[in-house]
Amino acid sequence: MSTVHPNVDRVIAAAAQRGLDIVPQRFPEGTKTAADAAAAIGVDVGQIVKSLIFAVDGEVVLAYVSGANQLDEKKLAAAAGGLTCTRVDADTVRQATGFPIGGVPPFGHENHLRVFIDPDLLTWPEVWAAAGTWNDVFGIEPHRLVEASEGEIVDLKRA
Repeated sequence: MSTVHPNVDRVIAAAAQRGLDIVPQRFPEGTKTAADAAAAIGVDVGQIVKSLIFAVDGEVVLAYVSGANQLDEKKLAAAAGGLTCTRVDADTVRQATGFPIGGVPPFGHENHLRVFIDPDLLTWPEVWAAAGTWNDVFGIEPHRLVEASEGEIVDLKRA
């Protein structure tokens, strides 16, 4: 019987389907914010993958942004081929991904969503992403993250 949260099991299974063997780590103190995650793991905040969910002209999309950066919503809208980019509520996040805010992983979502990835994440040998809960994360080589999430690399950083 598994000792991890069912969401984490889902993420491990989704990773395996993509040929990845991930090893989630649990941090009971929480990894809800990029700063919290970096402190708990012992890495630079730039190595934290923030999973940000927005609606671009009504289409729910995901942006994976370095923990050191802020998302420029106009850049995300343009990358997705839309005009307006708006935040979505917690219910929409859970409905679109199957995961709570703060725990959205790069793959294993309920629905196929377009993914846009901050190129600054590619400057690190390893980045850390949520593994389905606020307390579980896993390390991954950034190019594998791009492949596994079928993400498009695009400048998303607020200047």
